[in-house]
Amino acid sequence: METSNQVRSLQAQYRRLKQEVLQVGLIALGTITPRTITRRDPDDKRRKKTYGPYFQWTYKVQGKTVTVNLTKDQAVEFRKAIENQRRLEAILSKMLDLSRTILQNTTVGVHRRLRAPQKSLDP
Repeated sequence: METSNQVRSLQAQYRRLKQEVLQVGLIALGTITPRTITRRDPDDKRRKKTYGPYFQWTYKVQGKTVTVNLTKDQAVEFRKAIENQRRLEAILSKMLDLSRTILQNTTVGVHRRLRAPQKSLDP
């Protein structure tokens, strides 16, 4: 078991991470993709015209891909939410590691039994 000062330090880190979780805003899974469309210019058939960018939010629901078209303002907000989700996952991963370490160092585990001596099979 680690010293109580080390455990207290780990617990303080855990409390700081809990406070970080409280600061996370809205969350969303998925990705935002800018899309452009290139077509022939209706006024001049020899030239091409580019439309966009259009923004699409893609995410999974029960194994199925869902795609939603977004405005530019929506894309900004959804990107923030996706970044918040990734930040939250990173914080939770750190909290999981700290929890494991704290629990292993503050609880009594199973004592290992001594192995019985092997009997020789020689006559």
